[in-house]
Amino acid sequence: MLQKLLNNKVQIVQLVFLVGLLTLVRAFENQLFYDPFLDYFKLENASVYPETDSLKLYLSLFFRYFLNTITSLAILYVIFKDVGLVKFSAVLYALFFIVLLIGFYLYLNHFDESHKMILFYIRRFLIQPIFILLFIPGFYFQAQSEKK
Repeated sequence: MLQKLLNNKVQIVQLVFLVGLLTLVRAFENQLFYDPFLDYFKLENASVYPETDSLKLYLSLFFRYFLNTITSLAILYVIFKDVGLVKFSAVLYALFFIVLLIGFYLYLNHFDESHKMILFYIRRFLIQPIFILLFIPGFYFQAQSEKK
């Protein structure tokens, strides 16, 4: 009983640390990443996309997505202790990144500003760790279903 309680405390500390890392990525986004769209989407009536350095923008999106993905995979491992699940999640994260990056490129370069909300949401999935909010309950439900 005492060992189980100690293990749960260690797991909780690990989760708090990892969530703290995700928070730090968000808190220091202006210093760590090149993203002219941070200010663009804060403006209510911005009509023209900001000038961007495409290489810096895509490298920055990749770096931020990578940091969020690694931290999210660590969270999944701490919660479920299943390497197979983490590998599966890594493949999903890679596929989602490719699809989202293609969508981001297409909407940025081939559509006008009237589609800016679609660009906003695609970018949101790239820069925020939203998938972890979907994976944890999904994998938990799957684990509970397999126990029955």
